[in-house]
Amino acid sequence: MSDDIAQRSINVIRALSMDMVEAANSGHPGLPLGMAPAAYLLYQRVMRHNPADPGWKDRDRFILSAGHGSALQYVLLHLSGYDLPLSELQAFRQWGSRTPGHPELDHHHVTPGIEVTTGPLGQGFANGVGMAMAERFLRERFGSEVQDHHIYAIVSDGDLMEGVASEAASLAGHLGLGRLVYLYDDNDISLDGPTSLSFSDDVAMRFEAYGWHVDHVADVNDLAALEQAIDRAVREQDRPSLIRVRSIIGYPSPNKQGSSKAHGSPLGADEVRATKEAMGLDPDLSFDVPADVAEHMDQRARGAALQAEWSAREAAWRAADPQRAEVWDNAWAGRPQPGLDGALPPQWSADALATRVAGKESMAAFAPFTPTMVGGAADLSSSTNTVFPGGESERFSRSQAGRNVSFGVREHAMGAAVNGMAAHGGIVRPYGSTFLQFADYMRGAIRLSALMQLPVAWVFTHDSVALGEDGPTHQPVEHLAALRAIPGLTVIRPADPGETAEAWRVTLEEAQGPVALALSRQNLPVLALSSDGLAPASGLARGAYVLRDAQDARATVVGSGAEVQVALAAADLLAADGIAARVVSMPSWELFAAQDAAYQEATIPPGLVSVAVEAGISMGWERWVDAVVAIDRFGASAPGGEVLERLGITPVAVTERVRELLG
Repeated sequence: MSDDIAQRSINVIRALSMDMVEAANSGHPGLPLGMAPAAYLLYQRVMRHNPADPGWKDRDRFILSAGHGSALQYVLLHLSGYDLPLSELQAFRQWGSRTPGHPELDHHHVTPGIEVTTGPLGQGFANGVGMAMAERFLRERFGSEVQDHHIYAIVSDGDLMEGVASEAASLAGHLGLGRLVYLYDDNDISLDGPTSLSFSDDVAMRFEAYGWHVDHVADVNDLAALEQAIDRAVREQDRPSLIRVRSIIGYPSPNKQGSSKAHGSPLGADEVRATKEAMGLDPDLSFDVPADVAEHMDQRARGAALQAEWSAREAAWRAADPQRAEVWDNAWAGRPQPGLDGALPPQWSADALATRVAGKESMAAFAPFTPTMVGGAADLSSSTNTVFPGGESERFSRSQAGRNVSFGVREHAMGAAVNGMAAHGGIVRPYGSTFLQFADYMRGAIRLSALMQLPVAWVFTHDSVALGEDGPTHQPVEHLAALRAIPGLTVIRPADPGETAEAWRVTLEEAQGPVALALSRQNLPVLALSSDGLAPASGLARGAYVLRDAQDARATVVGSGAEVQVALAAADLLAADGIAARVVSMPSWELFAAQDAAYQEATIPPGLVSVAVEAGISMGWERWVDAVVAIDRFGASAPGGEVLERLGITPVAVTERVRELLG
């Protein structure tokens, strides 16, 4: 291969990127111009990928963590032969195009070759850590014949400034994730000006301290040096790799290179023309791809050969162990193994359990049916009870890839890594857990899980002020409302152990996107079977259901989670006063909203006064009921039962609201 065609290809990548930003009159040309040689190397020489099958299970993954430079990735996908025609480059950042402003894993306008949604800086960095965890877990469980690849990323100064990247880098170094190869675009420029305004880290020393292999390339345009550095990183099996690549933002723009002016706005027609002239390209042509560059960049034949070689290995592996192949197939389809229905609910260890404990017993029951489910807690597994049986043999560590991950006190990295595991594929419903209060620390990752509709589970325990003595810093009040506000996230707050088991079944077998489970610290009694012998939890999948009906009911009392017990007690008080009230358990607004109007009205009849009770803020309940007994303030440090009493989450308070409405 001649250096000439390589350089001409890089120049065409730069020109197309400029043309896209110019046509949209919006975008970030600086990174695509500066890092074009690195992206060229990855797509044209280094990565094992097949444009004809972007979902090939053993492909190398690429993440543009600096998602604002999306034009660069779109150009490489187009030139490599993915189903992203030139017309899509010309529609950059326009409504309905497959080239949005930041890379999106979007199920409506799928951009082939995009692995995760990036843009919020640091997220892609941490997603890659989760992908490397997934690759290692699957390689150890199924063999290198079918799972043996790397995760590459281009990361920026901005990524490395974000705390989530620091958390994730620390975790990756601790676990020795050798399949990570990150190219750090070290160009000294951020949006507001030189990075020296706010950033003077010795990045190499910092990542060495994290336990990473660190390398340095003095000039991104030195393809030989860059390729050698990538090769050294690929051969490093026991440590993640960061290659510090010096680049000039906006290079070779004559007047804007090396300046923040090249970062986040079009260069302008005159500067685009001057830059094309500096590269020896025809300045009068836009979106021009010379035939020899198109042929050189096309990866379809190479990709097909690579995948065919893998397919032959996979076929021999499958024939040698059909049972393991069946587990493999279910894992990649996102399905539990057959038989999960019969395992839930388990036999409860007591007549009253905290739903966090019921969650643990449920996980133990379904563990054999989800052999590739991986997750853990942010240094809280002994409190959240989110752990699979197996002890040390199931711990994910530097020496083995078990199912139980100790994420450490790193909620944000945990969330982003779990997203990465899900986006990688083969990991059935990866999960992360912490106290509900600390959902705030990982909200960016939760939001992106909903945006991408990833099949993940967020398990939040200690779900109300009832956690007690730790006080208002640890007592969630606004958090249920905040999670319910995220489009595409299903929030389930079960009322008893039976609902908890059913919530897990729905999560594993029915839910399409991310699910957040909110579980109690305090014990809750197992709800009695109905007259037809069915567990009350059988209605959970519909979001709300009549738990106890009443003849000639005049009111409906709705409870969520632990407060279903308050609703039941309130109905008893009302009945003693001659006021019949039905009780509705409403574990999930989102599941209830998905039901038809007839079911909703049959459950909460509009002709009856309705009062809800929930130990959180009242916001949003007006959609479902006439009034709500709630907590519109922060909590307090005291025993949990006393906090609930003093803040008005009582049966008496509910009955008073019902009587007010009845007049």
